[in-house]
Amino acid sequence: MSDNNISRREFLKIAGASAAVTAVAASGCGNVVESKGLDDTTTSVSKNIPTDKMTYRINPKTGDKISVLGYGMMRLPTISNQSARESGDEIDQETVNQLVDYAIEHGLNLFDTAPPYCKGLSERATGIALSRHPRNKYFVSTKLSNFAPQAWSLEGAKEMYHNSMKQLQVDYIDYLHLHFVGMSLNQMSGLDSCKMRFFDNGLIDYLMKEREAGRIKNLGFSYHGDIDAFNFCVDNHEKYHWDFSMIQMNYVDWKYAKQLNPMNTDAEYLYNRLTEKNIPVFVMEPILGGRLAKLPTHIQDMMRERRPESSIASWAFRWLASHPNVLTILSGMTYMEHLQDNLSTLCPLEPCTEEEFAFMQRVADEFVKFPLVPCTACQYCMPCPYGVDIPTTFTHYNKCVNEGDISVSRQDANFVEARKRFLIGYDRVVEPKRQANHCIGCGECKAHCPQNINIPQKLYDIDAYIEKLKQGTL
Repeated sequence: MSDNNISRREFLKIAGASAAVTAVAASGCGNVVESKGLDDTTTSVSKNIPTDKMTYRINPKTGDKISVLGYGMMRLPTISNQSARESGDEIDQETVNQLVDYAIEHGLNLFDTAPPYCKGLSERATGIALSRHPRNKYFVSTKLSNFAPQAWSLEGAKEMYHNSMKQLQVDYIDYLHLHFVGMSLNQMSGLDSCKMRFFDNGLIDYLMKEREAGRIKNLGFSYHGDIDAFNFCVDNHEKYHWDFSMIQMNYVDWKYAKQLNPMNTDAEYLYNRLTEKNIPVFVMEPILGGRLAKLPTHIQDMMRERRPESSIASWAFRWLASHPNVLTILSGMTYMEHLQDNLSTLCPLEPCTEEEFAFMQRVADEFVKFPLVPCTACQYCMPCPYGVDIPTTFTHYNKCVNEGDISVSRQDANFVEARKRFLIGYDRVVEPKRQANHCIGCGECKAHCPQNINIPQKLYDIDAYIEKLKQGTL
């Protein structure tokens, strides 16, 4: 390639790849994903992945065979080799097409997106990639993300719904979610917000008619937040006949979601309620924003002793897929390594044994002993009006907790090295002008956090810890 003829696109790809490698080397991480705090792990897949061994679940309403691994299109790659969820850069459509082709070739057939994903560009990119395949080769899932006031009315929500079909290049949607049921808005409770956005404005009646007409094949809801909103929807199943529901579920949130965050609800309760009503489950956050792909070293050692050839993340996917009412597990796969690792785990599934379920519960018990920030790097808190990089700050802190680089006292045996790794690593992954000390406590981020984290307080605590490290006053 001539130096004089290199395009901006080619330059960004090369520069992005170089930056990613540099970040890995600097942080000591094993892969790009962990250094960026994304939602999945990368693991070298040495064995060939079969194209005819995908594990499927049967949709009880339609009889459709749905791949137990679904493609979450919220972290698509950009031309600078980053995730479009965090970066404002152009989506690398060529790479998205390659990922989608590879997924379909290996039996993955459900692709999940939403109007806000990838800064509003995911549905379009997903539509371009999928439209190259016969319509009967894939199921498309998207959401009615009517968070903004202009979409609270029936007409505003209808416009969003029809635009989704246009962007996705389809004339029907296989799975349509009422998005973020339980979200608090304008000082309304999650339940009141839910009723205002979906029920009191006549939207649910319109969507049910669309389902009757066949333009929506399956109608459901994705849940975060106020448990009263979840219970309202489930309690009215006989009226609305939900075809599915999406919940946050993983082996830690199963029993410890509420302990990690008092505003959350244990996944065991959510899953069991849906199962009692015969409502199939979509899973989001299978590895808890990446935290279950990079566990404390001693826990990883226990896992590798049992399954040396398996990635740490594969345990979480096997655990989830071993629950019979899980229809599909959505995974945000930015890079081919993500896709290959997850396919190798579920093509086919080797269900967890009773002993492995017990082992995973012990892992969860151990996990919650560590003071992690329950951030899933979903980016709903961004952008911060004062420029703070909230998710990356929390990701770095959690990484240091996992790797034993959080000191209780300067008398700790490894204080000097831990202090050095924390501070140098922090400056490398978070620009100084975007660090926690720039938070002024305005609280704008709190209202958008699905985990209900008191973000300003957590940033204050981390900044206070950093100052003590710098001053040597722990």
